[in-house]
Amino acid sequence: MPFIPHTETDIQAMLARIGAPDIDALFDEIPEALRSGKLTQVPAALSEMEISRLMQERAEADGRYLNFIGAGAYEHHIPAAVWQITTRGEFYSAYTPYQAEASQGTLQLIYEYQTMMASLTGLDVSNASLYDGGSALAEAVLMAVRAHKGAARVLIPKTVSPVYRAVVHAMVKNQHIELVELDYDRATGTTLLPTGDMGDFAALVVPQPNYFGALEDVDALTDWAHAHGGRVIALVNPTALALLKAPGQWGAKGADIAVGEGQPLGAPLSSGGPYYGFMTCKQELVRQMPGRIVGRTVDLDGKQGFTLTLQAREQHIRRSKATSNICTNQGLVVTASTIYMSLLGPEGLKRVAASSHANTRTLLDKLCAIPGVKRAFNAASFHETVIQLDAPAGEILRALQAQGILGGLDLSASYPELGQAILVCATETKTAADLDLYAQQLARVLSKRREGPPCAYKS
Repeated sequence: MPFIPHTETDIQAMLARIGAPDIDALFDEIPEALRSGKLTQVPAALSEMEISRLMQERAEADGRYLNFIGAGAYEHHIPAAVWQITTRGEFYSAYTPYQAEASQGTLQLIYEYQTMMASLTGLDVSNASLYDGGSALAEAVLMAVRAHKGAARVLIPKTVSPVYRAVVHAMVKNQHIELVELDYDRATGTTLLPTGDMGDFAALVVPQPNYFGALEDVDALTDWAHAHGGRVIALVNPTALALLKAPGQWGAKGADIAVGEGQPLGAPLSSGGPYYGFMTCKQELVRQMPGRIVGRTVDLDGKQGFTLTLQAREQHIRRSKATSNICTNQGLVVTASTIYMSLLGPEGLKRVAASSHANTRTLLDKLCAIPGVKRAFNAASFHETVIQLDAPAGEILRALQAQGILGGLDLSASYPELGQAILVCATETKTAADLDLYAQQLARVLSKRREGPPCAYKS
């Protein structure tokens, strides 16, 4: 809770100075019909200790759950120093650098972030940031089509997040860009290389790991796309890149663009955001990259300085001529990611990735030892995986939630061909006891469901 030092006397003095009768008068431009009215559920006056207790009780009314859901938003440990530094006034109040007078500190931080992301993805250039992972993928699709100057078709596997595919469709459907979905192998959960003539296409999206957590054959997919005249858009989990081959090293030539969600790098799970999307690319595509790029230089005295090196001015004054209409970056979350990566370093990131992978493998072994549970795919995986049940996935997840466990994501709506399937994830935050508890509760729920009527476990 922030400390507010103003007494009632202070408040009245400030109102008198600006000529306002009361605080409500400061908001008189808001029509009465749009106002929420009195906060009847908040007591009129409580001490700091009492109001802290009240808000804590109300927050806990939502429940505290042991979380095994991933699917694009991951529960990683965030060192306390990350947000302690991020919320310092110098960073917390700084906004997107539009003009040359942006502070050197803000510009340097973005430069450091860009350097880290370019190193992590193995590509030449990084922009500041985009809104989120889904919009970053959409921007990459637009970027690839512009660069191709011919085909307006992009191949996108079904192993890409359904949410991301929906976002891309929403952003390109009115720009006459065709999205061609590629199917996946039911045994491995990985993308099937097209066998027929796909015609001209601007790019192939390659997720790594994919939505199922399965590891794609990125070398084969990359070389196939390049051999057929298309570029490669890598959709990657940044934590996985601490262990897996960087997109810039895929195949003979490497991916052309890499995008993804930056949330795993120091952003907490907080009711859906804010998150941010990252994007890196080869030097040859830098003029097509949306957003802004900060560069390092020296002044006339030889002193180091940072400046906005590349930014399409049309984004602000001639939207119809812009390469993108992206204008706002998620600067604060990018700040947290930069501090997070600086604190952990390459070795720390590897340990996070390795521990997450090990926990998921252990959890999978425990769950598949339960009657009625089996592994959906046999490909190598990272961070998350899919299990199939002999009972309705939705009912089982609700029963687990009643025991304080968020057991995963029901895939039956997005992937009905998988039957009763759940996407499960375990990060480095899970202990051996957590994994045991999940397995024990799942075994109990499935066992009782066989013994009793199914309706007994609906909520």
